[in-house]
Amino acid sequence: MTDPQFIAFLVAITLLTISPGVDTLLVLRNTNRGGWKDGVVSSFGICSGLFVHATVSAVGISVILLQSSWAFGVLKLAGAIYLIWLGIQSLTSLRKPIIGDVVSVAGHNFNWSRSIREGLLSNVLNPKTVIFYMAFLPQFINPEFDLLAQSLGLAGIHFVISMMWLCALTLMLCKLKGCGIGRRVEKTLQGATGAVMITLGLSLAFEQRGE
Repeated sequence: MTDPQFIAFLVAITLLTISPGVDTLLVLRNTNRGGWKDGVVSSFGICSGLFVHATVSAVGISVILLQSSWAFGVLKLAGAIYLIWLGIQSLTSLRKPIIGDVVSVAGHNFNWSRSIREGLLSNVLNPKTVIFYMAFLPQFINPEFDLLAQSLGLAGIHFVISMMWLCALTLMLCKLKGCGIGRRVEKTLQGATGAVMITLGLSLAFEQRGE
């Protein structure tokens, strides 16, 4: 993977991480339920599920490569189009009205096994993550080298970024206990994420056409 490709991977995976979704909601909910320990352990469970997706993606890519290199190129183009679709979805969701402006933190009912199980299942059973990994990783994988090792390596980078982000959310929520979190900030973040994902998807799509 070249330096520009690696930078593109970091940008895309960071945007995916900070984009509000099921995992973010689970961490906020569990932090509200059991404090910072609940949030951090739930985050670890969520991020551990990334390695499951990376393994499944590597196996799927291997099957496609056995068919033809042309099919692999089609998969990469589909991944670029999927990025554009995700960006459009993020921008479309901005039209939804803001209901309420506060998320409070309360309760201290922590059970580590429950937290890690909820986090792991939330990520592994999320079809959007399955599709994203299958469509996304081929953009940054060299088919001439070990697919599983490359996929797990990229998942490892995603793991670190996701843990940093989700744990930061957890600690911020605990620190702002009683103050709340503005949902307008979430809207702004979602809009910026959508715009950048569309731009990145278009860039990757035109790159595929030029090959």
